[in-house]
Amino acid sequence: IDGLSLLVQEAMELNPFEEAVFVFGNRQRDKVKLLFWERNGFVVWYKRLERERFKWPERLEGDTVTLSGQELNWLLDGYDISAMQPHKALNYQLVG
Repeated sequence: IDGLSLLVQEAMELNPFEEAVFVFGNRQRDKVKLLFWERNGFVVWYKRLERERFKWPERLEGDTVTLSGQELNWLLDGYDISAMQPHKALNYQLVG
């Protein structure tokens, strides 16, 4: 936890206490760690894939990429989020 939060603060120059989830992957792309601050302490969530690899976003314009909650779920489920887009949001006012 200390190492990841220092990476966010020092290397990425971001605030590890902000409302964000910071995702880190290993070189083999079969493990990810998620770091986030929750009210009174850091939480680390860890996932290791047994056979597949995470499909990391390729649209990096810098060292970081911002994902929606749905995109993060897709990433953790193994989807290649650079090759797919969710449906356009529809904003109806009435049913009939």
